[in-house]
Amino acid sequence: MPRLFLLLLLVAVLALTGFGLNMSGSPGELAAQSPKSLTWYKGNLHTHSHWSDGDDYLENIALWYRDQGYEFLVFTDHNVLADSEKWVVVEKTKGGQKAYEKLQANFPDWIDERTVDVQLQIRLRKFDEVVAKLDVPDSFLLIQGEEISDSFHRHPIHMNVSNVQELVVPRHGDSVFETMQNNVDAVVSQRKLTGQPMIIHLNHPNFGYAVSAEDIMKLQGEKFFEVYNGHPGVHNTGDETHASTERIWDIVLSQRLGRLDLPLMYGLAVDDGHNYHSIPSRASEPGRGWVMVQAASLTPKSLIESLESGQFYASSGVTLASFGHTEKEMSVEVQPEPGETYTIEFIGTDRDTPLDGEPILNDDGEPLAVTHRYSPKIGRVLQTTEGTSATYEFQGTELYVRAKVTSSADHNNPSEIGDKKSAWVQPVTIPAR
Repeated sequence: MPRLFLLLLLVAVLALTGFGLNMSGSPGELAAQSPKSLTWYKGNLHTHSHWSDGDDYLENIALWYRDQGYEFLVFTDHNVLADSEKWVVVEKTKGGQKAYEKLQANFPDWIDERTVDVQLQIRLRKFDEVVAKLDVPDSFLLIQGEEISDSFHRHPIHMNVSNVQELVVPRHGDSVFETMQNNVDAVVSQRKLTGQPMIIHLNHPNFGYAVSAEDIMKLQGEKFFEVYNGHPGVHNTGDETHASTERIWDIVLSQRLGRLDLPLMYGLAVDDGHNYHSIPSRASEPGRGWVMVQAASLTPKSLIESLESGQFYASSGVTLASFGHTEKEMSVEVQPEPGETYTIEFIGTDRDTPLDGEPILNDDGEPLAVTHRYSPKIGRVLQTTEGTSATYEFQGTELYVRAKVTSSADHNNPSEIGDKKSAWVQPVTIPAR
């Protein structure tokens, strides 16, 4: 009897403490928790304001996202944090009079202004002030971020850090890869020193066609990149010479898992918003791409833990009712919209796929600094289902499997003409059989 009593007591303690449900574990571990303990949170990880090259004030932007049903937003201005005293001339800001009038309408008793040399000036509110004004516990969360805007020669190399605690000065490097790795190392170091959770991700690799799959695949300490960016000038779909961001993703996954013994790389969808006054238009606007994160609470810590464990999907308009995987299969279910049909694709690379690539040459026979050409079997479509739900049974031959859902409906404000509403489910590794 004493032994049985101790056994029962141990089981009860394990149940109460949630033993085995490690929030920072491998992909899929979060799904082991009771669904009631997890909530879906919609958020954007890439946002600009008057603190750098956006055309609106922090508080106007935050209010827009809150009113549109987002639960979290990361401000990521270029190489600056909104933590200092800064006055701007209204007419010289990118938003000009439009932004000022919107600020007056939204926050009439909030504006700090003065006139200097007959010019109206506004004090830009600091991040902490905007948080105090607009955060709603358990409903809307603002997170401090930064777009570390670096370069190597003519290549713009931009990386976003979420929940940054101190400004990260661009670290530079002697190559595109080294520049990225140096900035990743700086964020990893800050995370360790402060004890605060934070993540860094690579922005728009095809902006200026600056970053190739070969540059990304070797990164250590970084496991996120933008598979969809809402800025109309970042070439998500590539061209005849340059791989699309999805093609880059599959090449990177295949190399990291098949050769380099590195973790999965996850794909994000973001706005990269700069323009907030004439929606929709062909500018870089809010509302085009986001992430849906399933987390235990609306805090930076919980959100980052879920992102790092792959418990999220990226979207440019499609909402999922559920997704998940076991050791045997991956499943996806869409939350349908009236009048729309859906194509669900499961995509992956088999273990026996040739992984060698060939450089693309210019007219003089010299290699271009672009993603190499690889076997079409890398990132091949493993199964296609027309409908609102699908299940793919793992064969045990795949390095990884991910899923993409494409709606029959056009994006209502596309990054590129012809974009369909889509969703991207994060890749999972498959045990070999």
